Amino acid sequence: MTHHQQFTIRIWDLPTRIFHWTLAAAVTGLIISANIGGNAMVWHFRLGYLVFALLLFRFFWGFVGGHWSRWSQLPLRPQNVVAYLRGHSSTSHRAGHNPLGSWSVVTLLVFLLLQVSTGLFSDDEIANMGPFASSVSGFWVSWSTFWHKQVGKLILIALVVLHMLAIAWYSWRKRQALISAMWHGDKVSSESLTPSADGRGKRWMALFCWLVSCLIVLVVLSWGS
Repeated sequence: MTHHQQFTIRIWDLPTRIFHWTLAAAVTGLIISANIGGNAMVWHFRLGYLVFALLLFRFFWGFVGGHWSRWSQLPLRPQNVVAYLRGHSSTSHRAGHNPLGSWSVVTLLVFLLLQVSTGLFSDDEIANMGPFASSVSGFWVSWSTFWHKQVGKLILIALVVLHMLAIAWYSWRKRQALISAMWHGDKVSSESLTPSADGRGKRWMALFCWLVSCLIVLVVLSWGS
């Protein structure tokens, strides 16, 4: 009987995990507050600025974060996607975000950034106006408002639902506990892979990246009306 050795690998460093769950909570809050309207829009704006800072943090963390959180580790090349769909991808392409998951993450982050950006220029002509709505032409305000309230919102909800369905499918069909891995950070692998650094130094680096991200958001908002 052949014994296959198993390795427990730290895939998701603590800053990445905090980012993930904070972003999930913030996006949920954004959807709820937008549907409630009224006084809840105060929190809609606050959560929007939080998501703005989180997206900036994730951009920086993609260069200095743990091994599997880096942009360079996302197997985005078409040949990687094809190999994965055919069941021939390498273990390293499945350890962090697999090729399909990588495209899902990038797509979600891009549309979140677009949603935040259009929110800054939106105006519902009732009580809520983005900080830059008075700085651009009426055409751009109308376009931004339409995208933010109609198109972008529906796309984001669809992407979130697809994300959750994919997690459920991997849990059910492939027995991959993606949620628990994003909670405690570890995955079990049949190969010894490079772990993500997750020590005190990385966490201080993450705090620095977060403070820089918040500062950028504050500076950008200070330019608005």
